[in-house]
Amino acid sequence: MKIRFAVFIIALLPALQACQQQKEIQATQVSKKRVARRKHIEIPYTPVIPDSICIAAVGDIMLGTSYPTINTLQPDSGKSSFKHVTAYLQSADVALGNLEGTLLDNGDPADYKLHQRSKAYLFRMPVSNGTILKDAGFKVLSLANNHINDFGQTGRISTTGTLDSCGIHYAGLQEHPSVTFTVKGIKYGFCSFAPNSNTVSIFDLPGAGQIIRDLKQQCDIVIVSFHGGGEGPAFEHVTRAQESYFGEKRGNVYSFAHNAVDNGADLIFGSGPHVSRAMELYKNRLIAYSLGNFCTYKCVSIAGVCGIAPLLRVHVNRKGEFLSGSIISIKQSREKRVEPDTLHRAAKHVKWLTTADFSDNKLSISETGMLTVVK
Repeated sequence: MKIRFAVFIIALLPALQACQQQKEIQATQVSKKRVARRKHIEIPYTPVIPDSICIAAVGDIMLGTSYPTINTLQPDSGKSSFKHVTAYLQSADVALGNLEGTLLDNGDPADYKLHQRSKAYLFRMPVSNGTILKDAGFKVLSLANNHINDFGQTGRISTTGTLDSCGIHYAGLQEHPSVTFTVKGIKYGFCSFAPNSNTVSIFDLPGAGQIIRDLKQQCDIVIVSFHGGGEGPAFEHVTRAQESYFGEKRGNVYSFAHNAVDNGADLIFGSGPHVSRAMELYKNRLIAYSLGNFCTYKCVSIAGVCGIAPLLRVHVNRKGEFLSGSIISIKQSREKRVEPDTLHRAAKHVKWLTTADFSDNKLSISETGMLTVVK
């Protein structure tokens, strides 16, 4: 009986080996497909330049609001907001964005917002979101926007206190117009401006120039953020004139940005229109006129062009001069929050806008988002 069993096993071995080989072939094929998919979705980083500094910048961040009901909060409390893009943020020397709202658990809207109390346009993100922002890689945030005052002084105090506890720098409030910090031996200065109350004014160009000059005297790299311009797809273009939205003045962002560079700013990042805008090289300093909606959960439209935005990575030298960069095209959905867009729609759209608004620009943008200087 034992001999017959042994003979049976020996006879079966070729079939078993063939089956195992088939499984290995299938596993290899699956692995190759996975690698191919990874290569397909991988968005190329800008080639590393020795001794260069990498700054990552995004537009509006609003991780859901508990006002007027908790129905406008993310079901997982925002924990999965950045999981598909964290590597792009954490690998930069400095990552920054515009915090569109307050970090506050409880509180009533500011009195002047009474007319909006029945609408979900007042942004009260849970204080716990501060840790999510920190873990995503953000080192500095702009607070100069039209939603930092949604819950009055209570909201502003809670927001700044939360960011302080998380070790995230911030600027843009009248009581906190700028900040300096050091990363890997490079000293940065950051300031932010908006057309809204309790923020540093985007209209006061001499005052903005003085803040920037003071930072440049202290720092290696000066980064400026602004919140300005009209809102929505009708306001994609940089007009070089004073902009208004529903009767509210929103600044001349072209004049503001050029004034900032003239006074020592090295990088200018805009937000406010909820859509992307053109980019420009001015005196070899990069200006991004709007980085659009980066991560905005409910209460903010992500339809069409409002749902695609650049995650911008810029390489500069120690003087702040532009070397190269890349647009990581991002798309939003309610289910996956934000993720890289393999169709590169944000990059293509910014390229089109840049060609339309700055035909003599020295900045070249490829179809996949690579930024280089036109020789």
